[in-house]
Amino acid sequence: MFNNKTIKAVSFGEVLFDVFGEEKKIGGAPLNLALRTASFGFPVAMISAIGNDEDGQTILDYTSAHHLETSGIVTTPDYETGVVQVSLNDRGSATYEIKFPSAWDFISINDDVSKTVKEADVFFYGSLACRNEAPRTTLFSLLDSNDAMFKVFDVNLRKPFYNIPILEKLMDKADFIKFNDEEILEIAAELGYQSDDLEENIQFISEKTNTPAICVTLGKHGSILLWDHQIYRHGGYPVTVADTVGAGDSFLASLTAKLLTGHSPDDALDFASAVGAMVATFTGANPKIEYSQLDTFIKQSL
Repeated sequence: MFNNKTIKAVSFGEVLFDVFGEEKKIGGAPLNLALRTASFGFPVAMISAIGNDEDGQTILDYTSAHHLETSGIVTTPDYETGVVQVSLNDRGSATYEIKFPSAWDFISINDDVSKTVKEADVFFYGSLACRNEAPRTTLFSLLDSNDAMFKVFDVNLRKPFYNIPILEKLMDKADFIKFNDEEILEIAAELGYQSDDLEENIQFISEKTNTPAICVTLGKHGSILLWDHQIYRHGGYPVTVADTVGAGDSFLASLTAKLLTGHSPDDALDFASAVGAMVATFTGANPKIEYSQLDTFIKQSL
């Protein structure tokens, strides 16, 4: 499935509980990325913060059991572990009410974190963790500490927790950016570019931020990828959606893993689209998916 599983990944940002009515599920986009990447057999470290509470201990136990390196998950005694209230519409699409402040708003650097990042090959980060100054300062310090690692920026616009100047700085640091279609159009327009054509917006962002690789997800309509100066498209896999929480995160983790282990962009998009679609058929962000299930799903969709 993968040619090289020695690639070391690090994911930075929020760990939390997604609350669906009376049900709670572990989540947070950076944690979802880390868990899916680790599920493929890669060594993955998580950098975040939890509260000194039951939720925090549950997350720590869960991440350890799923083979993540957890020395970068610090405990903050003054703030509770993050919680997000998730609301789903009749199509399974989610909206979020994100508690502030939470423990992950105070991610800090320790010696273990610094060493882990300096040894990393790929570094995932998102925009939501930058809503507070402490993790934002930590993140930029870590991004500057290892020029050799491949930096993947997962844009997650959650109102009111973002602004364009910070987003532009985050994009400037990236080697690869993932947006959904609404996000790239909004950000490009704020930066002065007015066009409804997604490929034109991709080229604009690539040139504006000097980012060579960009992917835009289109929901049920698939995705577009700029890679090595070429545009690739995938039409997606039709599924009955339980909820969309975490589907984009699993898509990005799968796409990155395939691209960085020498697979063609077409193959990488196909694999990532299948994984993301399968995740959407489950409730919660991190369902277990076996290779045999994935193979059967792809063959049945042909």
